[in-house]
Parts: sequence; C-alpha cells; structure tokens
Amino acid sequence: MISLRCLGRSVPRQISSITPHLSRRTLSTVRQSSLLQQSWRRASKPCYAAFSTSRTTREQEGQVDQELSAKLESEIQVERETRDTETLPSSLRDFLDNSPYQLEDKPGQEEFALTRKFGDESIRITCSIADLNNINQDDADQLGEDPALSDEEAADAAATNAQSGGGNTKGSINQGRTKGGNFAVAPEDSIAPSDRAEGSYEDPATGEGEPEPSFPTRMNVLVQKAGKGVLQMEVVAEDGEVLIENVYYFQKPELADAKTAELDWSRRNLYTGPPFPNLDEDLQVLLERYLHERGVDTALALWVPEYIDWKEQREYLTWLSNVKTFVDA
Repeated sequence: MISLRCLGRSVPRQISSITPHLSRRTLSTVRQSSLLQQSWRRASKPCYAAFSTSRTTREQEGQVDQELSAKLESEIQVERETRDTETLPSSLRDFLDNSPYQLEDKPGQEEFALTRKFGDESIRITCSIADLNNINQDDADQLGEDPALSDEEAADAAATNAQSGGGNTKGSINQGRTKGGNFAVAPEDSIAPSDRAEGSYEDPATGEGEPEPSFPTRMNVLVQKAGKGVLQMEVVAEDGEVLIENVYYFQKPELADAKTAELDWSRRNLYTGPPFPNLDEDLQVLLERYLHERGVDTALALWVPEYIDWKEQREYLTWLSNVKTFVDA
C-alpha cells in the first residue's frame, strides 16, 4: 500500500517536472521556426540595386530637341525667303485663267488633276510631284549644269587637238583651214564662249534668253465617253514637248485607274494595245494631234513641270512646319 501511494504521489510530480521542460522545448522550437521563416522570407525577397533602370518618372526633355527645333525654324525662314508658296505665281495663274482645264489640288497630297469637258468627253489629267523627287543625282547634275562650263571644256579640248600655231582657235565656232596649217578665226568667234557675259544668250527666233532646263513629267490622260469606255494615254512632258509612251483602251472606266488588287489583276489580263513606238508612224502623228486638239499641248507641257516645282516647295514647307510643331510639343 505504501509503495503504491508513493508511486501515485511521485508520478504527478515527475509529470509536472517534465511538462515545463517540454513546453520550453516546444516554445523554443516554435520560436526558432518562426525566426527561420522570417529570415527565409527576407532572403526570398528580390534584391534590387541601389539605382533603378525602370522609368519611374518622366524623363527630361531631350538635349537635341531645342537644337533641332532651331534648325527647322531656320530652314522654314530660308524657304519662305526663297519663294512665296502662299500665292500662286502669275505665270501659273494666267494659264489657268486662259485654259479650259480646272485644277483639282488637295494640300498634303502628291497628286493633282486637271479636268475639262470636250464635247461629250470627260478629260482628266493626273500628275504627281513624285516625278521631281525621283530625279536621280545624275539627272539633277545635268539639269543644273552650267552651259559656260561645258563650252569651256569643249574649247579646251579643241585647243588640245589643234595644230601648232592654232592658239587663236580656242573657242572658235566657224573655222577654216589656211595654207599654213592654222585655223582662220571668224570675227564672231573672237570671244570664247566661256568669256561671254552671263545671260547674253538670245534665241534668234524669239529674242529671249536661254530657257531653264526642265525635268520629265509624267501625265496620265483619261478621255472618257459615257457608256463607251475610256481611252488612257501615258504621256511624258519635257521641255515643252508632249511624248506619248502608251495608249490603252478599257471598256470599264474603273480599270483605267485600278484602285484595288482585284481591278489591277483584271487589268493585267486584258489586251490593251501594242507599244506606242510599234504603231504606224502616221497613226502616231494622228494620236499626237488628237491630244493636241484637246489641250494637251506645248503650253500644258510647260505649265505642269513649273506647277509641280511650286507645289513641291509648298508641301515641303508644310512638312517642315509639321515636324517642328511635333518636336516642340
């Protein structure tokens, strides 16, 4: 009995002595695990550098913006001083005032059109300033070549090829061989072409100065009759001449100016006529007279390139202004 009592009394004491120890171990384990979790969470967080490459704030204005804007403004002023693009020049206006053609030109577009009525025909001529922009450097050099320089080069070549004692032959135009092997110089040849005063050239027929060189301009001429189809002529105007390149006929007028891929495909499958140079010469002449009778003549061939030059200048000035406005915004 005594041993059982002692055993019964000692068991609660041992349990009570063990419980605090277990609770302390449990608490310490929980604390350790919580500390580990916190340290793991801190370690799992992404680390960033002291500086950030992300765009958190709006960047300051570019350093080139002001310089670019100033350059654009300078170009605008130069172009405005070079030519007035606000008012149509009198030479261009006079043609429109005395021509049966009406001008259709929308600012910002490369193409423009001239339209008129001729009997029961509706005539529309479309042109583009792209012809001026597509001139390559070689063509531009030829257009802007100084005639005096060409004459001087030719004179130098003539002097090199001349026989001895022919120093007076430089720049000669009409030359005649003498018995001594030299060339006689006519009085009108006493002045070399390179030494002639600038602008002294005069056309014997008109008395006017040397005309400025032109650039080839393409014109798409459509002659349409209601219910009869359309006759399309691809024409090149240069130096006042009208040159026909191709002549097409379409039963459906919309095929002459195909706007969709389907119409363009339908046009390609049609026989529209032979190349113009392959036609009989008399037929070529009659087709040229056909156009001339409808106002596609020398006057128009001279007006179109001049108007393209003026329009391209106006569009370029507008482009400069739009770019400047965008840069300054």
